[in-house]
Amino acid sequence: KKDLTEPSVSTMTASLEELKEALMETLQTRGVLGQVKAKVRAEIFAALDDEKVDRPQIPRENAIINELIREYLEYNGYFHTLSVLLPETGHPEERQFGRNFLASELRLREDDRSRSLPLIYGLVRGDAPAPGAAPSAEWLQERQTGSEMPSDDGDHLKPMIIQASD
Repeated sequence: KKDLTEPSVSTMTASLEELKEALMETLQTRGVLGQVKAKVRAEIFAALDDEKVDRPQIPRENAIINELIREYLEYNGYFHTLSVLLPETGHPEERQFGRNFLASELRLREDDRSRSLPLIYGLVRGDAPAPGAAPSAEWLQERQTGSEMPSDDGDHLKPMIIQASD
C-alpha cells in the first residue's frame, strides 16, 4: 500500500518548477531580474579574470600554516573545506613541505602516536621540542617580553607550551 502523505518525485519536481516560475515572475515584475542576471554574468567574468592574474608569492609562514591546516582537514575528511581553502589562499594544490620538514620547523618530537595524527594536534598538546632543537635566544626573549612580532628566521614557529591554570 502506498503512503499518500509523502509527495511523489513528480509532485516535488512540479512544485520546484512552480516555485522557480513564481520566483522568476516576481523578480521580473519588480524589475530586478535583468539586474540579477547581469550581476551573475559580471561575477563570472571577474572570477575568470582573477585566474589570469598572478598572485603574490605566499609568505613562508603562511605556506607552513596552510600545510598544517591541509593535513588537519584531510585527516578529518573535510575535503570540501580544503577545496575552498587552497584556491582562496592561493596555496598550490601540490604539497609544499613534507611532514618531516614541518615537524622539524616546528621543533616537534615525533613518536608512533604523534605520527598517526596531524602535526597541529602536537602543537595544541604542547609536545616537547625535538632533541637538540633548543629555542634561540631571540625566541626566548620574544616570549619573555611578550613581543608578538615574529622574527624573519622562522623561530616564531616553535610551539609554545601552554600550562593549564588550576
